[in-house]
Amino acid sequence: MKIEQELLILGLLKEKPRHGYEIKKQIKEVISTFAALEVESIYYTLNLLEKKGFVKKAVPVQGVRPEKFVYSLTPKGDARFTQLLTKSILTVERPKFSVDIALYFLPYLPVDIARHRLKGRVRMLSKVEEALKTLAGQLKERSSYHLKSIVEHNLELLQAEKKFIQDTGVELGKQKISIPEWPHSS
Repeated sequence: MKIEQELLILGLLKEKPRHGYEIKKQIKEVISTFAALEVESIYYTLNLLEKKGFVKKAVPVQGVRPEKFVYSLTPKGDARFTQLLTKSILTVERPKFSVDIALYFLPYLPVDIARHRLKGRVRMLSKVEEALKTLAGQLKERSSYHLKSIVEHNLELLQAEKKFIQDTGVELGKQKISIPEWPHSS
């Protein structure tokens, strides 16, 4: 289980006890707007967390309806959440951008096609940028600072990438590109 996934589920349960479906819905509808995380099998992860003693499940009585488990954080899970949150805040990793691999091999495309593809990426980034701006506007009206900060952070990263891709497209038009040779020692 990934640390981010564990932190995410424990954090959602710290907010309040939830059904597995509620956790999955919160991830899909809220958290996935700013984090590239998807939890495929929420119940598998919940079972692992339960085995470790971080969560417990209960079956509330609801008449004749089928049983729905409600998961809640245990004191051990609360301590684990705090530990993971601290580790996540203090861990600094170099950002990884999947587009960088494509940019490395960009000279293998004809310049006009490469520039066209980069313009297409800028168009896609612009759509995401507009969605984030809309979300930021909605959050200013009704949300706490941490959600606004997350959206602003994502927006700034996206705008930086968009500018970089635009600049790269301009640079492609100015020069003849050859197959790259990465500096290395002999």
